[in-house]
Amino acid sequence: MKVILSLDKKLRTNLLILFVAGLLFWSSMASLLATLPLYVKYIGASKQEIGIVMGSFAIGLLSFRSLLGRLADKRGRKIVLLIGTGVVSIAPLLYLGVSSVPLLMAVRAFHGISIAAFSTAYAALVADLAPVENRGEVIGYMSLVTSLGVAIGPAVGSYIQEGFGYSPLFIVSSGLGFASMLCTAKIVNPPLDSHTEIKALKEKFWRSLVSPRVRTLAVILLLIGLTFGTMRNFIPLFIKETEINLSPGLFYTASAIASFNVRLLVGRAGDRYGRGLFVTISLVFYTIAMFSIWSAHNPQTFLIAGAIEGAGLGTLIPMMSAIIADRASGKDRGKMFSLCMTGFDLGIAIAGPVVGTIAEEIGYRNIFACAASLAFLAIIIFLTFSSKDLSHSLQFALGRIGDTYALNKKELSIRES
Repeated sequence: MKVILSLDKKLRTNLLILFVAGLLFWSSMASLLATLPLYVKYIGASKQEIGIVMGSFAIGLLSFRSLLGRLADKRGRKIVLLIGTGVVSIAPLLYLGVSSVPLLMAVRAFHGISIAAFSTAYAALVADLAPVENRGEVIGYMSLVTSLGVAIGPAVGSYIQEGFGYSPLFIVSSGLGFASMLCTAKIVNPPLDSHTEIKALKEKFWRSLVSPRVRTLAVILLLIGLTFGTMRNFIPLFIKETEINLSPGLFYTASAIASFNVRLLVGRAGDRYGRGLFVTISLVFYTIAMFSIWSAHNPQTFLIAGAIEGAGLGTLIPMMSAIIADRASGKDRGKMFSLCMTGFDLGIAIAGPVVGTIAEEIGYRNIFACAASLAFLAIIIFLTFSSKDLSHSLQFALGRIGDTYALNKKELSIRES
């Protein structure tokens, strides 16, 4: 991580504090991943009600993503980070005070606001702070907080729940969120757009979604969100149906390890060889992973597919974040992140009910063939619509030219080796 060490001391300290805040935030969120469904069941909810409660998370996420993105541009990233960390520290305690499904749904929806706020402001602030010439590399390193938090959180949450019960679990989850908020309070929010004379585009928020610089990215993330949501929701059921001797947790472990390792490398490579090339590679990985799951009949194939999927996601998210940052000025970067990531959120949210309905007709195995088709469609769309015309799109997607929609001249060219 020489690029981090080469930064100005104040900037490096700011990034370090932000990294720790992100790690604590995602650890708090992830501590309830495996335990919250058990708690909902513990208070007497049915299987269907458990699904409804867990799915209510998307209500807060989708409802507030756009509002908080605009707030991050207007009032600064730090205030939105504080909203996210504040919600993630309060929500776990609220679960203890409710015992009915409607109230649990309300708390779960409130909890969803935390990711809408934190993930949007975090991505925008990292892009603000990162040097233009090393933006992809810095974003890649800083995105490690998600992989690390999702690896640490479930282990901590399960250990506390099994050893001490639900009350200590929610208190610890809240404490991690509060510690994240304390770290966030120490972050220095730089003046927005002080480093550039780029004039922010004066577009209405949702009208921006049809802008050429946004729409293709949003569609790609929607398709991969559907694919990711299909995998997350139905891999355990599919593995159980196949009667293969494999814990679904090992599939997710293989995915997490691959995602972590890829993120260490892909940011720097994207700065050097072009973001578009690595987005294409990530979509190819996703297509191969879904086809591998569809054809899997043994534990080894499932684990390999999990690793390929993790490599795909670990490549896609940092590269898409870097492209979004390239295409936005400091004055509308929060808006751009919230618009594009709403596609990913929406895909995950609708994957459960939509794909679940399809699975009733064609079975779990065949829904992964559908997921592979969605990922392959994403490749075709990116190859043909990622830039201003077909020729430029193909060249950008194959790493031959830079991004024509980038707002800074340094971002228009790929660094020579």
